Amino acid sequence: MSNVLKKLEILAGAAKYDVSCASSGSNRSNSGKGLGNASPWGICHSFTEDGRCVSLLKIMFTNYCMYDCAYCLNRRSNDVPRTAFTVKEIVDLTIEFYRRNYIEGLFLSSGVVKSPDHTMSLLIRVAKELRTNHRYNGYIHLKSIPGASTELIREAGLYADRLSVNIEIPSEPNLKMLAPEKDYRSILTPMNSIHQGILVSKEDTRKFRSAPKFVPAGQSTQLIVGATPDTDNQILTLASGLYNHQDLKRVYYSGYIPINTNDSRLPVLSTPPLVRENRLYQSDWLMRFYFFRVDEIVNDRHPNLDLDIDPKLSYAIRNPWMFPVDVNKAPYELILRVPGIGVRSAKLILTSRRYGRISSYQLQKMGVVMKRAKYFITCNELGSSTINEIKPENMKQLFMPKKEIKKKDKHPGQLSFVFPD
Repeated sequence: MSNVLKKLEILAGAAKYDVSCASSGSNRSNSGKGLGNASPWGICHSFTEDGRCVSLLKIMFTNYCMYDCAYCLNRRSNDVPRTAFTVKEIVDLTIEFYRRNYIEGLFLSSGVVKSPDHTMSLLIRVAKELRTNHRYNGYIHLKSIPGASTELIREAGLYADRLSVNIEIPSEPNLKMLAPEKDYRSILTPMNSIHQGILVSKEDTRKFRSAPKFVPAGQSTQLIVGATPDTDNQILTLASGLYNHQDLKRVYYSGYIPINTNDSRLPVLSTPPLVRENRLYQSDWLMRFYFFRVDEIVNDRHPNLDLDIDPKLSYAIRNPWMFPVDVNKAPYELILRVPGIGVRSAKLILTSRRYGRISSYQLQKMGVVMKRAKYFITCNELGSSTINEIKPENMKQLFMPKKEIKKKDKHPGQLSFVFPD
């Protein structure tokens, strides 16, 4: 195996825990008789500003790191194979993969070596060489290094399509406990610089069409879920603030993967909290596209999301006074709050009711999930019992998954064909 291929194996594998762009996730090895392999690292997918899905080469510049974060595979106290690319090796890999149509872009992160500024300058050199020497126009996502100077962040934004700074832990005291060398200031300062740069760039572009673009695909961040006792209320409040004040494109939620099991600062988990991670993504969706405020989803009285049912249904059950909603009269924002009705269906309802009253058959044709929505709406002929007739305390049971009855439980008296010796 060549030196570069060995580095690629180590550094692409080390990058798989960063979910700022989604991994392909599939793992299928070749038995020697087939064609190709699939690995859960190396190539991942992300979405550009215009909605296109692009394949990215997802690697680290190096997995050497001067920090000792408890949750990280690449922390300095871990005994793992270490290596580093050169700038030329990453540039050559990107160009060769791009020419062969293996990838449409590059996602580059790194452990921190020598200093945040030194590491950030290495990442910038890769992006700058791709853009200026090779006139590369593919997608570039760079991970900004916490603590890097404002000047370097501004320079990175001229070459990258997207920059991201990972907050990792939802509260600063818990971040200091798990990553003593980091603080919120070192993370939020580059995030502010990126935000200001985007605002300035938009204004310049409005005045001068030839003005250079700065991070045209925006910035993102990642929060680790389950490594600390932070509640869903703390996590979503932080995410909501980032969307409102930093204008982030995406906040990614990563269920804590128990890697460093011998570290007493970390909880003992057998598997990552994937259901909780999924509920957080659903809540994030509600905040961005359904006009939900964070305190409507979680608050001091309900600090954590219900893991049994999705957050929109949970909200509806906790607020029965709002239902049933008359789909022939209700405003758009209220129709969006009905479980089983999505953004597309809500828009179709508003358009259709200009031409007459809507029936349950028409709602089905529009894509409304009637087995959920029927308890929360009224329309022409719909005769289903609503949430107030069934009682909110009984509603949750209607949507819980039914336990599968095993065959032996169905026929407990059936004789066995196992004969005694």
